[in-house]
This record gives sequence, structure tokens and C-alpha cells, in this order.
Amino acid sequence: MELGKLSPNAGSTKNTKRRGRGEGSGLGVTAGRGHKGYGSRGGSKKRAWFEGGQMPIQRRLPKFGFTNIYKKVSQVVNVETLNVFDEGTEVTPELLYEKRMIRKKSVPVKLLGNGEMEKKLTIKVHAVSESARKKIEKAGGSIEIL
Repeated sequence: MELGKLSPNAGSTKNTKRRGRGEGSGLGVTAGRGHKGYGSRGGSKKRAWFEGGQMPIQRRLPKFGFTNIYKKVSQVVNVETLNVFDEGTEVTPELLYEKRMIRKKSVPVKLLGNGEMEKKLTIKVHAVSESARKKIEKAGGSIEIL
């Protein structure tokens, strides 16, 4: 080991260059800030979101959600709720509206297979899930797609 070859451990010392202390320091005159502009002046800070004058991403992106114009909206009715009707009844969206099982006549109705079907019914709706179809046919009923 020789005294001339000693060096501090990695990361234990900071940069010793003193800025703005004359030409001989290598960082005199402008102190490494360059000529003119925002960064050369006192109080200037480069914010984390600054993009060099480009339109910032927080201004380029929309601020709220969007509406999917292709979304299919339907009113859901489960198989178990149809057990209130008498055996052999023809269930239509108008009848479901009268019984307050759906809120609007104009929106399509989809039948889902939650629960058990106990009665034989003829059902006319716009869409049916596979499990609902099996339960209705198992009970002896039939489905018609509008």
C-alpha cells in the first residue's frame, strides 16, 4: 500500500468542483448554466413534469372519462323473478314493465340464469344467457328472441 495510490470508497465523497469561482476552476463566468434562458437565471427549477416547451402530457390528455358509443345497454331480469307469473303465461317486455321488473320499455331486455325456474312459461325477450335458456327449457318453457 502506498500513500499516493489511496482513494476514498465509492460514493463517500461529493463533487469538489466549486462553481462560479473564476476561469481557472473550469466553471467560471456562467458557472455551468450556459448563456441566457430560463435555466441560467436565479430561482429557476426544472419541474419533474417539464417537457422542454412541448405541450405537457397533463394538458394533452382528456380530464374525464369517455362514452363508448358502441356499448350495448340492456335491462337485466333473472330467471328466479319470473316465478311470480302463473303457469303458461306469455312474458313480454310490456308485462315485465307493468310488474315493475324493468324500468323502461324502450331499452332491450336480457334474461339471466340466476336462480331456479319452477313454472312453464313462454318468454319473449331481446337476449338470453345460455344458463337461463337451459333452465327454462328444463322447466318445459320456451323462449322467443324479439
